[in-house]
Amino acid sequence: MIQVSIIGSGNVAQHLIQAFAKTTEIELVQVFSRKPELLFSLVPNHKIISDYNLLKAVDLIIIAVSDDAIAIVSAQITLKNQLVVHTSGSVSMDALNSKNRHGVFYPLQTFSVSKEIDFKLIPICLEATTRKDYQILEKVAKSISDVTYNINSEQRKALHVAAVFVSNFVNHLYQIGNELCLENDLSFDILKPLITETANKIQTLSPTQAQTGPAKRNDTQTIKAHLSFLTNDNQKEIYKLLTKSILDNGKKL
Repeated sequence: MIQVSIIGSGNVAQHLIQAFAKTTEIELVQVFSRKPELLFSLVPNHKIISDYNLLKAVDLIIIAVSDDAIAIVSAQITLKNQLVVHTSGSVSMDALNSKNRHGVFYPLQTFSVSKEIDFKLIPICLEATTRKDYQILEKVAKSISDVTYNINSEQRKALHVAAVFVSNFVNHLYQIGNELCLENDLSFDILKPLITETANKIQTLSPTQAQTGPAKRNDTQTIKAHLSFLTNDNQKEIYKLLTKSILDNGKKL
């Protein structure tokens, strides 16, 4: 059994705690949190600590905190020659303090505490400085997920940017769509089958093949009508920018 401790109590940390609880291959030894009350329903109280000096030597310490806090937290760990990883998609592995062995354990998914998720389907991207440490990370990852990747820092950076486009930006577009519905006394639920089908299509088609709509058809009349309908300047600019990008992409094909 691999002994693991987690530093953090946010979205990623809580989902990792729940995932580890479902496998017999991992023993969750400790969870460090400045807000232990967030973990009372997930972890036995005696495993929750708020003092770095109480951290025990284990096979792996996972730092699951905000990107800006990773280096600071890493420096607070008093143990030495310990395998320590972070869960960020954009922070370099070298941000971790050099007194410990380091790596990356990056689950590529959008996490919300209130939304249950099947960790078995989540790709976990791994990076380590030695083969031995990588094997530890791989074993931990495979205990909770069926999908793991060996990805270097530059690839992970590209993947994180791509993830922002396909998840964070897309969700913001959902928000704009919801605003337009509310302003016109419509239910956002009407759009949900369209959202589902659009997401399902790229399971079998490339994004280029799946693209539809007025910009794809170069339907200038409809595009002008849409821009005339929009009264919010920000929404207009986003519409224009995305329309231009789709049009430009069509010219390259």
